Amino acid sequence: MNLQETKDILYNGLWKQNTGVVQLLGMCPLLAMSNSVVNSFSLGLATTLVMTLSGATISPIRNYVPNEVRIPVYILVIALLVTVVEYLMHAYMYSLFLVLGIFIPLIVTNCIVLARIEAFAGKNPVLPAALDGFAMGMGLTAVLTLLGGIREIFGHGTLLSGLDLAVGEMAKGWVINVIPDYHGFLLAILPPGAFIGLGMLIAGKNYLNLRGEQKAKMIKIHSANVRTA
Repeated sequence: MNLQETKDILYNGLWKQNTGVVQLLGMCPLLAMSNSVVNSFSLGLATTLVMTLSGATISPIRNYVPNEVRIPVYILVIALLVTVVEYLMHAYMYSLFLVLGIFIPLIVTNCIVLARIEAFAGKNPVLPAALDGFAMGMGLTAVLTLLGGIREIFGHGTLLSGLDLAVGEMAKGWVINVIPDYHGFLLAILPPGAFIGLGMLIAGKNYLNLRGEQKAKMIKIHSANVRTA
């Protein structure tokens, strides 16, 4: 795997084929748990860890798994890795584990994980497969965290609320009161707020893509004019 391939995989996962705002996969956890930065980032990291390890595990055995049973085998591997992550959170981040609840074991059925294994890890060597899982997971984490930040600010007027659930009691003083004496905006933390926020992120990405394409076209036209001058 050369440098260009690495860049392509990272660009594809983080921007071009971002699972949150392009492929629109895993909508259930994306919308349900994006009500704060801490919840969003924690679930995103857990998903990223599972995706990275799944890619690295499936890739070496892809040629030994009969085609007829590949999906059950893939799901079994994902379930094993999710169970490990769940037990680790249960042991070291129990309060956060209770908050995330059913969405940790539901990573097993998250179509993002299985889709990337089927589309990439099942056809490529170990390092690219692991990197693809990491990039796709971090792309989802970025969208989750950004959406969680928007909803937390508009809903509660804070950032990093609940950080003590992941880090410990010392983090209670790290909460940022973005809007002092804010009484909250209920819509932002309800499901409609998640849909509105996600729609804004999708629109923002499409706008940036359009601007990039127009800029590239103008540069190309300018270069052609310079050559003919």
